[in-house]
Amino acid sequence: MMIPLRHTSIVALFALFLATVSSFQLHTHTSIGGQMKSRKSHLTIFADESMPEAVSFDGKDEHKDVNVGVIGCGRIGLVHLAAIKKCPGVNVIMVSNPTVSKAEAAAKEYDVPRFTADAMDVITDKEVDAVWICSPSNVHAEQIKAAAENGKHVFCEKPIATSLPETVEAINACSDAGVKLMIGLQRRFDPNFLRVKQAVINREVGTPITVKVCSRDPSPPPFEYVKDGGGIFADMAVHDLDMTRFLVGEDPIEIMATGSCHIDKSIEGLEGAEAFDTAQAVVRYPGGVTAMIDVCRQSSYGYDQRAELLGTGGMVLTENMYPSTAKIYKPAFTGNADMPYDFFLSRYNEAYVRETVAFCEALVKGEEAPCTGQDGLIALVMAIAAGISAEENRWVRFDEVVSRVFCEKGGSQCSMLAMSDAIPSGFQPTAPDMSHIGDLLNEKPKSKTSFFTSFWEKQFL
Repeated sequence: MMIPLRHTSIVALFALFLATVSSFQLHTHTSIGGQMKSRKSHLTIFADESMPEAVSFDGKDEHKDVNVGVIGCGRIGLVHLAAIKKCPGVNVIMVSNPTVSKAEAAAKEYDVPRFTADAMDVITDKEVDAVWICSPSNVHAEQIKAAAENGKHVFCEKPIATSLPETVEAINACSDAGVKLMIGLQRRFDPNFLRVKQAVINREVGTPITVKVCSRDPSPPPFEYVKDGGGIFADMAVHDLDMTRFLVGEDPIEIMATGSCHIDKSIEGLEGAEAFDTAQAVVRYPGGVTAMIDVCRQSSYGYDQRAELLGTGGMVLTENMYPSTAKIYKPAFTGNADMPYDFFLSRYNEAYVRETVAFCEALVKGEEAPCTGQDGLIALVMAIAAGISAEENRWVRFDEVVSRVFCEKGGSQCSMLAMSDAIPSGFQPTAPDMSHIGDLLNEKPKSKTSFFTSFWEKQFL
């Protein structure tokens, strides 16, 4: 069922976010025997793409088991299902898929006791504590809200929704219900990008100056996928936009983007950024830090995913990945023995596994989700702003996007957005009727460290 957007829900979301930020520490705490004990949280790291026989969590014995259900038994759903089955203290008790034969096959392969064709059977089941939403994007928001209404923690593949208001509604529903919401931004868990992040956190290359991210797919998607998909910034570059924020560790200010069509001429007649198969963007961050993004829907040589960060004391970069490190040397050729990966599940299999394990650990230990609904919200705002910039050929501030959606007619929604840190300061609306709440904003302490940075700092410091 659909849950309407309520002004009180926005306030609740803001309160949750502020509480999360204000409680930031380098160590997490748990109450044992009436006393607070500090312990370092560790993210399980896999050395290769294969799953170990089992995953161990530090301090697992202190917490109860968690029952979960998986919605969607397609390719990505099965990746998450396989990973969950290896996690201690997490039991998969039900799976669903509209084509029930797929759910039945998944249940049999992974020894899940129950299966169904109806996602609501999973969401409303009283024994289920958390759900993994791996269904089509157009039903994500509805399923998130239904899960929240039924008191279930939620892992959801991106996007939360295809529109900003629906995204806020879904986040609000989880906030109101007091349940965790994790969004599948899997590149944050890729060991290559993680090593770059570690170098930033440990100041191995000084403070960031410039970030470059390259993302090129092996081949363009079908016309039907591109049409009504939101365009290249929303359905492809959103990962790269999020990666720049992840690596810089701050919230961006504005963006300049451009796009063109070189590969698939059939999409040229589509609207806005849907007509682009190639795009570039420049993102400005506080302190003059700049990020540059280069994306293309086709690379003749396979997946090309790279990142580089220049700092005041050096540079760190990650090269493209290959199935092996083997090289061939002969008179006519010297180079990699294999071509780069040609399928996203092959390239990011380990990242998908690791993000699943991270949320399982958060559920078992009662900790915050590593990638929150706010992370998904900000990535969507960045993608929308990029599309506006490309269409209007100008710099676009991120607060302008939020103002367009929530403040064109003024009103209480806009006021409440401006009164909170749930949307970072650089994203808060700038409507002219905000002057009457200036004193309230000035009274509110601003945290300089956001939660998405604090989680990763705990892994490396």
